[in-house]
Amino acid sequence: MDLFTLLQDHAAVFLLLLTRTSGLFMIAPFFGSMNIPMQVRAGASLAFAVVLFPVVDGLSTVAAPTTLLAYTAAVIAELFVGWLIGFVAYVCFSAIHMAGKVMDMQVGFAVVNVMDPTSGQQIPLIGSFLYNLSIIVFLVTNGHHMLITALAESFHLVPLMTMQPNLSLSMIMVNFVYGVFVTGMKVAMPVTFAILLVNVSLGILARTMPQLNIFVVGIPMQLMVGVGVLAMLLPFYVMFLGGMFDEMHGKISIALQALQ
Repeated sequence: MDLFTLLQDHAAVFLLLLTRTSGLFMIAPFFGSMNIPMQVRAGASLAFAVVLFPVVDGLSTVAAPTTLLAYTAAVIAELFVGWLIGFVAYVCFSAIHMAGKVMDMQVGFAVVNVMDPTSGQQIPLIGSFLYNLSIIVFLVTNGHHMLITALAESFHLVPLMTMQPNLSLSMIMVNFVYGVFVTGMKVAMPVTFAILLVNVSLGILARTMPQLNIFVVGIPMQLMVGVGVLAMLLPFYVMFLGGMFDEMHGKISIALQALQ
């Protein structure tokens, strides 16, 4: 049986599979970037669905719902499964984004925003730099391949029309979002601590030399110290990003197992 005949006989099931792959392209890093045209994302989602469909159809015989209401519910469920994979990856990048914002507030770049083409929002300078750096590391370490692998494995963990959500999924998502703040503060801690030492030193200097204009000296010093510490820590940030992306696949598996 060729692919065209297979798609013709199982068109409703193919549309459900296409819905799951489309959910990944809604929010996942790199795949769901705003600077990628909608037509390209839709075409890539369709290509993934065509490639995965013979494999998924060979796992088990899937019968599409016969009523419109049941089929609509199945479409929403499959869209949620694909969205969940992208959401877990998006949460990991949100931690880097938050760390950059904290650094910007401490260094003094918070008043300068740039347009981020991947999200369509204005973000501070260091936040934009760290986010773009994380995207580069994500692609270099084949993180996009990991997301495609997670999408393929989702049909083993959660076959089509078998999603059974429970309360543990909500707790898992809360823990993931909580990890954004913890990871973000860990990443921003070296620069934040260095700026704290600079502020303490400037406070002591202001008490011992009242005639010195602290504002003229303090702002450039904060910029130099913050950028210098960030430059020294870049190799360690790259290593940290590699470890975080390795944990991403495990987090996606945990989230999908909650849907079994």
